[in-house]
Amino acid sequence: MISVQSSAFILIVIAVYLGVLMSVSYLTSRKGSGNDTFFRANKSSKWYVVAVAMVGTSISGVTFVSVPGMVRNLDMSYMQMALGFFFGYLVIAYVLLPLYYRLNLTTIYGYLDQRYGPKSYKTGAWFFLLSKIVGAAARLYLVAFILQTLVFDAWGIPFVATVTGIISVIWLYSHKSGVKTIIWTDWLQTILFITALILIVWQVAIRLDLDLGGVVRTIAASPHSRIFVFDDWASTQNFFKQFFSGMFITIVMTGLDQDQMQKNLTIRTLKDAQKNVVSYGMAFAPINLLFLSLGVLLLVFAEQTGIVLPASSDNILPVIASGYLGPVVLGIFIVGIVAAAFSSADSALTALTTSFCVDILNMKSLSQTKEQERKDVRTRRTVHVGVSLAFVLIILLIEAIGSDSIITAIYKLASYTYGPLLGLYIFGLYTKVKPADKWAPYVAIAAPALCFVIETVMRQWLGYRVGYELLLLNGLLTGLGLWIARPHDRDLR
Repeated sequence: MISVQSSAFILIVIAVYLGVLMSVSYLTSRKGSGNDTFFRANKSSKWYVVAVAMVGTSISGVTFVSVPGMVRNLDMSYMQMALGFFFGYLVIAYVLLPLYYRLNLTTIYGYLDQRYGPKSYKTGAWFFLLSKIVGAAARLYLVAFILQTLVFDAWGIPFVATVTGIISVIWLYSHKSGVKTIIWTDWLQTILFITALILIVWQVAIRLDLDLGGVVRTIAASPHSRIFVFDDWASTQNFFKQFFSGMFITIVMTGLDQDQMQKNLTIRTLKDAQKNVVSYGMAFAPINLLFLSLGVLLLVFAEQTGIVLPASSDNILPVIASGYLGPVVLGIFIVGIVAAAFSSADSALTALTTSFCVDILNMKSLSQTKEQERKDVRTRRTVHVGVSLAFVLIILLIEAIGSDSIITAIYKLASYTYGPLLGLYIFGLYTKVKPADKWAPYVAIAAPALCFVIETVMRQWLGYRVGYELLLLNGLLTGLGLWIARPHDRDLR
């Protein structure tokens, strides 16, 4: 725990930062706060602004603390997955985006309605809602926990108040204009957290008395600098498992995720949207390399100074930043994780509200009458409050359960919940078979349940630990179930 004086300084920094976000919200909501603005930003976003904002949406506060901490146990092998990300973005840009633009969708799950039917449509939307609200809450939990430990414990503020305050602030600046505001706040927050990351690396290098060349040599000489794993097929860190998992995780967690795609769909033309996706897709390899390099430098710094590292890898950066690098670095760290966390959470909150309103309540982005528009806006705002409350409750539940590595838990959750979405889309895009729509919900539930059984059997009986390839198996089983559920000749008589 830091001193009351230091925590007061951090609170001032956060207050100024939040004031800037509220100013951005005010400026972006002056010209409209209707549902078309909230859901699609009136299809008027600039692709290069969205490209920067998408980096912040994709890299959360969890990435900021978990990826550097990964290095202790997994070296720099996470880069294998990061390399696969880019190829996943190419699939999104040149396979999925043309489909979404051709259908002029408000939410991407509208495709399932046109391809299969209403039950498949609702199934896909509910799987997204479940996965996104739990995953986004898990990401935000880690940042809330860090702020609680470093700042609010010194003031005797309970964790529930911290979480409620964070969600309330996000609701305040996002509830009027939704994605139109989020694009600009996330653009700002992306710039801030990348700047913070670079500054922290620089400060650690100064304390190690290293110039740029020395940093490169130190990282290369570290036993934790290993990136590629080709020699162990059973390992979850095997290159082929990591690379293809990174590719398919990107496809499902971005291309099949309303949260990630909502900003892309606010761009007027398909060509500009494709430029946006390829541009920000290229950014993830160097950014993740910088996070992992920071992780190596932190381990070197801890070894040289005799720092006893915490048991949880997620706590390595927070502990060193708060206790050993001085108040300037601590301030930079707080701004960095808050910016990364807010840019991810505000986008998720907006997307969840959009999906629930459009996919579950069948709301239109453009209402036929002014009276219907006013009614729909009131409903949307009620849903926005409800989703915010759900965030608070799930974060408190995660706090009660706990997890050593949140990012690993998020990817495992994605393997189970996004697998049916992957199967639905791949089967729809690459076959001409139309399965019986009524069976889609049962197939989507059965596939991850069967995956859990397979994972358990392989671990206990064969000693094989299933990694992120579970996502591919899940999608395959969903596609197989859809094929089995196709109408047969006797069903058509």
